[in-house]
Amino acid sequence: MIFKTKIKTEAGKEGEKVSIVLIGGHDRMHDEYKGLGHRFGHQIKVHTQMPARFSKSIGEPDAIVLFTNTVSHKMVKTAVQEAKKKRIPIVRSHTSSKSSLKDILEKIEKLAVK
Repeated sequence: MIFKTKIKTEAGKEGEKVSIVLIGGHDRMHDEYKGLGHRFGHQIKVHTQMPARFSKSIGEPDAIVLFTNTVSHKMVKTAVQEAKKKRIPIVRSHTSSKSSLKDILEKIEKLAVK
């Protein structure tokens, strides 16, 4: 299965959860992005600004989502380098709206089911 990692759910059964790093977006939407991911049952780490040691903070997610309109070129370059190095799939979106993230999460789920 593409994109999925196994985790233990609260009931003790094995469930599957997609780990996603979202790069870009608006600061005020941080909680909205995380909430939407939680509703889909996924774990989302959001970086709206470039932190120190950004390449280390990306980690090893199942996918990286780039909101290209609201992110610096340096962040994009660093994220793409890390993704290539660690063979992590990248999804790019020009808009950083909640609905575009919802569409991306739906597409990731369809790909992951195959």
